[in-house]
Amino acid sequence: MKINKIIKKGLWMGLIITVLFFAILLFHIITAKPAVYETPNLQVSRIDFKTNIDSVQAKQICSDLRSIKGLTSDSIIVKRNVVVYFHNNKITSSKKVYDELMAKRHYDAQRYILPADLANKEVCPMDQNSLSYKLSQKINQFFN
Repeated sequence: MKINKIIKKGLWMGLIITVLFFAILLFHIITAKPAVYETPNLQVSRIDFKTNIDSVQAKQICSDLRSIKGLTSDSIIVKRNVVVYFHNNKITSSKKVYDELMAKRHYDAQRYILPADLANKEVCPMDQNSLSYKLSQKINQFFN
């Protein structure tokens, strides 16, 4: 008899906790404002150097690039004879960055310009017609 009372109390407690949990979840979904993402304005650009870049030159190039307004200072990649950097395309352009870099020191380099056939190519690695992509979009829309 006592065991039945304890089981009933436990079930009622579980039911009350579950109802409260769903009430809080529902309240949160109804009142939460959708996330507002600042549209990303980062662009990746590249400068090709005629000769391989040694460690001293790499530090100098990085220092010169970091002094240019609009570049994200932590995203400069130097490999062999290529420098890749990220910049805010609302503040500056790859041509301006290249011109400013060349004004600081005369580097034997040229700005990489993407061929027209690649410029229009879609870069999202996920198949946008796939079921998993569509499902993730629906879930994202539901919670935002």
